[in-house]
Amino acid sequence: MKTGKVGGSAVLRSAVLVGILAMGWGANDAVASAYMATGGLTSQPIGHYEFCKVNPGECNIHPRDLRPAHLTKAAWNAIVDVNDHVNSAVKPMSDLDVYGKDEVWAYPDRGVGDCEDYVLEKRRDLARVGFSLADLLITVVRKPDGEGHAVLTVRTDKGDFILDNLSQEVKLWTRTPYRYLKRQAEDNTGHWVSIRSGDSMLVSAVK
Repeated sequence: MKTGKVGGSAVLRSAVLVGILAMGWGANDAVASAYMATGGLTSQPIGHYEFCKVNPGECNIHPRDLRPAHLTKAAWNAIVDVNDHVNSAVKPMSDLDVYGKDEVWAYPDRGVGDCEDYVLEKRRDLARVGFSLADLLITVVRKPDGEGHAVLTVRTDKGDFILDNLSQEVKLWTRTPYRYLKRQAEDNTGHWVSIRSGDSMLVSAVK
Protein backbone atom coordinates (compact mmCIF):
# COMPACT_ATOMS: atom_id res chain seq x y z
CA MET A 1 0.00 0.00 0.00
CA LYS A 2 1.22 3.46 -0.82
CA THR A 3 1.72 5.80 2.07
CA GLY A 4 1.23 9.51 2.20
CA LYS A 5 -0.09 12.39 4.25
CA VAL A 6 -2.50 11.13 6.87
CA GLY A 7 -5.79 13.02 7.07
CA GLY A 8 -6.27 13.14 10.83
CA SER A 9 -4.50 11.92 13.96
CA ALA A 10 -4.28 8.31 15.09
CA VAL A 11 -6.36 9.24 18.13
CA LEU A 12 -9.14 10.61 15.91
CA ARG A 13 -9.06 7.52 13.72
CA SER A 14 -9.33 5.26 16.74
CA ALA A 15 -12.23 7.30 18.06
CA VAL A 16 -14.04 7.03 14.72
CA LEU A 17 -13.49 3.27 14.63
CA VAL A 18 -14.67 2.88 18.22
CA GLY A 19 -17.78 4.83 17.29
CA ILE A 20 -18.41 2.54 14.33
CA LEU A 21 -17.96 -0.58 16.42
CA ALA A 22 -20.28 0.84 19.08
CA MET A 23 -23.11 1.53 16.64
CA GLY A 24 -26.35 -0.27 17.40
CA TRP A 25 -26.01 -3.06 14.85
CA GLY A 26 -28.08 -5.24 17.18
CA ALA A 27 -31.31 -3.74 15.86
CA ASN A 28 -32.50 -5.21 12.58
CA ASP A 29 -33.21 -1.84 10.99
CA ALA A 30 -29.71 -0.61 11.86
CA VAL A 31 -28.17 -3.69 10.29
CA ALA A 32 -30.23 -3.28 7.15
CA SER A 33 -29.40 0.40 6.71
CA ALA A 34 -25.66 -0.25 7.01
CA TYR A 35 -25.67 -2.19 3.74
CA MET A 36 -26.87 -1.21 0.28
CA ALA A 37 -29.82 -3.18 -1.03
CA THR A 38 -28.86 -4.39 -4.48
CA GLY A 39 -31.06 -5.73 -7.25
CA GLY A 40 -30.40 -7.74 -10.38
CA LEU A 41 -27.86 -7.37 -13.14
CA THR A 42 -27.88 -4.01 -14.89
CA SER A 43 -26.05 -2.21 -17.66
CA GLN A 44 -22.30 -1.73 -17.44
CA PRO A 45 -21.19 1.92 -17.59
CA ILE A 46 -19.66 2.67 -20.99
CA GLY A 47 -16.44 3.82 -19.35
CA HIS A 48 -16.06 0.52 -17.53
CA TYR A 49 -16.90 -1.40 -20.71
CA GLU A 50 -14.09 0.38 -22.54
CA PHE A 51 -11.75 -0.12 -19.55
CA CYS A 52 -12.47 -3.86 -19.68
CA LYS A 53 -11.63 -3.99 -23.39
CA VAL A 54 -8.19 -2.59 -22.55
CA ASN A 55 -7.82 -4.59 -19.31
CA PRO A 56 -9.76 -7.85 -19.87
CA GLY A 57 -7.98 -9.67 -17.07
CA GLU A 58 -9.43 -7.25 -14.53
CA CYS A 59 -13.02 -7.79 -15.60
CA ASN A 60 -13.44 -11.55 -15.39
CA ILE A 61 -12.48 -12.18 -11.76
CA HIS A 62 -14.82 -14.33 -9.65
CA PRO A 63 -13.95 -13.97 -5.94
CA ARG A 64 -14.73 -17.14 -4.03
CA ASP A 65 -15.20 -15.71 -0.55
CA LEU A 66 -18.09 -13.24 -0.71
CA ARG A 67 -18.19 -12.46 2.98
CA PRO A 68 -17.60 -8.77 3.74
CA ALA A 69 -14.23 -7.74 5.11
CA HIS A 70 -13.76 -7.89 8.88
CA LEU A 71 -13.35 -4.30 10.03
CA THR A 72 -10.34 -4.43 12.32
CA LYS A 73 -8.32 -1.41 13.42
CA ALA A 74 -5.66 -2.30 10.84
CA ALA A 75 -8.25 -2.61 8.09
CA TRP A 76 -9.79 0.75 9.01
CA ASN A 77 -6.39 2.46 9.01
CA ALA A 78 -5.61 0.99 5.59
CA ILE A 79 -8.93 2.25 4.21
CA VAL A 80 -8.40 5.75 5.60
CA ASP A 81 -4.75 5.88 4.49
CA VAL A 82 -5.54 4.88 0.92
CA ASN A 83 -8.40 7.36 0.63
CA ASP A 84 -6.25 10.17 2.00
CA HIS A 85 -3.17 9.32 -0.05
CA VAL A 86 -4.89 8.97 -3.42
CA ASN A 87 -6.95 12.12 -2.87
CA SER A 88 -3.74 14.01 -2.13
CA ALA A 89 -1.56 12.41 -4.83
CA VAL A 90 -3.90 12.74 -7.82
CA LYS A 91 -4.75 16.11 -9.32
CA PRO A 92 -8.38 16.40 -10.46
CA MET A 93 -8.66 16.82 -14.23
CA SER A 94 -11.45 15.95 -16.66
CA ASP A 95 -11.15 13.20 -19.27
CA LEU A 96 -11.62 15.82 -21.97
CA ASP A 97 -8.56 17.70 -20.74
CA VAL A 98 -6.45 14.54 -20.26
CA TYR A 99 -7.52 12.40 -23.22
CA GLY A 100 -9.47 14.75 -25.47
CA LYS A 101 -12.70 12.78 -24.99
CA ASP A 102 -15.18 11.90 -22.25
CA GLU A 103 -15.67 8.75 -20.20
CA VAL A 104 -12.17 7.31 -20.20
CA TRP A 105 -11.67 5.10 -17.15
CA ALA A 106 -7.97 4.59 -16.45
CA TYR A 107 -5.47 4.39 -13.63
CA PRO A 108 -4.17 7.89 -12.85
CA ASP A 109 -0.56 6.96 -13.61
CA ARG A 110 0.04 10.48 -14.96
CA GLY A 111 -0.93 11.91 -11.56
CA VAL A 112 -4.19 13.35 -12.88
CA GLY A 113 -7.69 12.01 -13.35
CA ASP A 114 -11.38 12.28 -12.61
CA CYS A 115 -13.59 10.42 -10.15
CA GLU A 116 -13.43 6.98 -11.79
CA ASP A 117 -9.65 7.15 -11.93
CA TYR A 118 -9.43 7.90 -8.21
CA VAL A 119 -11.69 4.89 -7.59
CA LEU A 120 -9.58 2.56 -9.72
CA GLU A 121 -6.40 3.58 -7.89
CA LYS A 122 -7.95 3.18 -4.44
CA ARG A 123 -9.32 -0.22 -5.45
CA ARG A 124 -5.90 -1.30 -6.70
CA ASP A 125 -4.11 -0.07 -3.56
CA LEU A 126 -6.52 -1.80 -1.18
CA ALA A 127 -6.36 -5.03 -3.17
CA ARG A 128 -2.57 -4.92 -2.86
CA VAL A 129 -2.81 -4.94 0.94
CA GLY A 130 -5.16 -7.90 1.05
CA PHE A 131 -8.73 -6.71 0.55
CA SER A 132 -10.83 -8.97 -1.67
CA LEU A 133 -12.18 -7.51 -4.90
CA ALA A 134 -15.57 -8.75 -3.69
CA ASP A 135 -15.34 -5.97 -1.10
CA LEU A 136 -13.97 -3.22 -3.38
CA LEU A 137 -16.79 -2.17 -5.68
CA ILE A 138 -16.83 0.70 -8.15
CA THR A 139 -20.13 2.48 -7.55
CA VAL A 140 -22.10 4.98 -9.62
CA VAL A 141 -24.05 7.70 -7.81
CA ARG A 142 -25.85 10.92 -8.51
CA LYS A 143 -24.71 14.05 -6.69
CA PRO A 144 -27.27 16.45 -5.17
CA ASP A 145 -26.83 18.74 -8.18
CA GLY A 146 -27.75 15.88 -10.51
CA GLU A 147 -24.25 15.30 -11.86
CA GLY A 148 -22.93 11.77 -12.23
CA HIS A 149 -20.12 10.65 -9.95
CA ALA A 150 -18.21 7.48 -9.02
CA VAL A 151 -17.03 6.35 -5.59
CA LEU A 152 -15.52 3.19 -4.15
CA THR A 153 -17.69 1.07 -1.86
CA VAL A 154 -15.80 -1.02 0.67
CA ARG A 155 -17.94 -3.83 2.04
CA THR A 156 -17.27 -4.64 5.69
CA ASP A 157 -19.00 -6.54 8.45
CA LYS A 158 -19.90 -3.13 9.92
CA GLY A 159 -21.52 -1.79 6.77
CA ASP A 160 -20.71 -0.34 3.36
CA PHE A 161 -18.20 2.50 3.53
CA ILE A 162 -17.50 5.09 0.83
CA LEU A 163 -14.14 6.35 -0.42
CA ASP A 164 -14.67 9.56 -2.34
CA ASN A 165 -12.31 11.96 -4.11
CA LEU A 166 -14.60 14.81 -3.03
CA SER A 167 -14.15 14.04 0.68
CA GLN A 168 -11.22 13.17 2.96
CA GLU A 169 -13.64 11.40 5.31
CA VAL A 170 -14.52 7.74 4.90
CA LYS A 171 -18.23 7.52 5.63
CA LEU A 172 -20.95 4.93 5.92
CA TRP A 173 -22.87 5.09 2.65
CA THR A 174 -26.04 6.37 4.35
CA ARG A 175 -24.10 9.39 5.64
CA THR A 176 -23.16 10.67 2.20
CA PRO A 177 -25.32 13.09 0.15
CA TYR A 178 -25.61 10.83 -2.90
CA ARG A 179 -28.29 8.81 -4.62
CA TYR A 180 -26.88 5.34 -5.26
CA LEU A 181 -27.57 3.83 -8.67
CA LYS A 182 -25.40 0.81 -9.50
CA ARG A 183 -22.19 -0.94 -8.52
CA GLN A 184 -19.99 -3.83 -9.50
CA ALA A 185 -21.27 -7.28 -8.61
CA GLU A 186 -19.55 -8.93 -5.68
CA ASP A 187 -19.07 -12.22 -7.52
CA ASN A 188 -17.89 -10.96 -10.94
CA THR A 189 -15.75 -7.89 -11.55
CA GLY A 190 -17.19 -7.50 -15.05
CA HIS A 191 -20.85 -7.46 -13.99
CA TRP A 192 -22.91 -4.66 -12.48
CA VAL A 193 -26.00 -4.74 -10.27
CA SER A 194 -28.59 -2.11 -9.58
CA ILE A 195 -28.93 -0.40 -6.23
CA ARG A 196 -32.58 -0.11 -5.36
CA SER A 197 -34.21 3.19 -6.33
CA GLY A 198 -31.41 3.85 -8.82
CA ASP A 199 -31.66 4.86 -12.45
CA SER A 200 -29.33 5.13 -15.43
CA MET A 201 -26.90 8.03 -15.93
CA LEU A 202 -23.52 9.17 -17.22
CA VAL A 203 -20.54 9.52 -14.92
CA SER A 204 -18.15 12.43 -15.27
CA ALA A 205 -17.39 14.30 -12.06
CA VAL A 206 -14.19 15.94 -10.85
CA LYS A 207 -13.54 18.27 -7.95
